[in-house]
Amino acid sequence: MCIIFFKFDPRPVSKNAYRLILAANRDEFYHRPSKLADFWGSNNEILSGLDMEEGKEGGSWLGISKKGKLAALTNYMQPKLDKGAKGRGELVTHFPTRIDAVSKLRNGKGKIGTEGHGHQGPSFAAAELGTTKGDIFCYYGNRGEQEPIVLTPGVYGLSNSLLETPWKKLQYGKQLFVDVIDQSQDLSREDLIGELLKVMNNEECQLPDPAIEDQGKDYILPILNKYAAVCVRCPGYGTRTNTIVLIDAEGNVTFTERSMIDEDINQWKTNTYHFQLQSE
Repeated sequence: MCIIFFKFDPRPVSKNAYRLILAANRDEFYHRPSKLADFWGSNNEILSGLDMEEGKEGGSWLGISKKGKLAALTNYMQPKLDKGAKGRGELVTHFPTRIDAVSKLRNGKGKIGTEGHGHQGPSFAAAELGTTKGDIFCYYGNRGEQEPIVLTPGVYGLSNSLLETPWKKLQYGKQLFVDVIDQSQDLSREDLIGELLKVMNNEECQLPDPAIEDQGKDYILPILNKYAAVCVRCPGYGTRTNTIVLIDAEGNVTFTERSMIDEDINQWKTNTYHFQLQSE
C-alpha cells in the first residue's frame, strides 16, 4: 500500500508559488531491505531511495533527476501477485535515464504502456519538469488505459487503485493536502514540509468505504481498518517512508525524505536535499 498527492502548475503566477508540490508515503514490510534516498547514476544525477530485496535490487518507488525527470508509483491492490511478472520498481529507476521520456509518452512513442503490462500491478506517475516546452505530467495504470494519460494542471491523488479512484482515505487525505497547499505561499519552506508530513502521518481510519472494501474483499478485508488510513500501521508492515518534493517557480528543488530506522516506528531519520533543475 502507498499513497501520493501532488499539485502541479507549470506557470505559477507568483514567484512565491510552487510548480510542483508532491507528498508520498511508501508502505512496505519493515524488514524489507532498502537504501535511503541519495544521488546515484553515472553522474550522480538521480535522487531516490532504492529497493535492496533480493531479485529486485535497484528498483525504487519515487525518484527525480537533476534534469527534472520525476517518477513515482504505487501498486494496484489485488489478492494475488503474478510471480512471473517483473518488479514494478524498475519503472521508476529506468525512467529518469531516458531522453525526452515523457514527451515520447505523450506522443504515443513511449514504452511504458507495453512495459507496464508486464509488471506487477503498477500505477505510475511521471513528469518532465523544466523542459523548454513546459512541464509535462503523465499517468499510467496497467488496469486502466493501454496508453499513458497526459494530465492537465491541478491536484491529484493516487493510492492502490487507479488515479483519483474515490477511496475515502484518498479523498480525506487529498482534502488535508489541499488545505495545506492553499497556505503554501504564506508558509516558509520548512513549515510547509512540516505541515505536509503531518498530513502523511494521519492515522484516522476512513471506514466504511464500499470502494476499498470491494477491491480488497479477497485480500485485506479482515484488517481493512489498518489500511484505510493515509498512514498505515500494522505489525511488521506499514508506512516506513514519507517523501516531500517541492519545486518552486525558479526551478529550485527541495527533496525531503523521512524514513523509519531499524524497523522501529519510534525511530526516524530525515534527510533533505536541495538542487537546481538543469536543462537538457
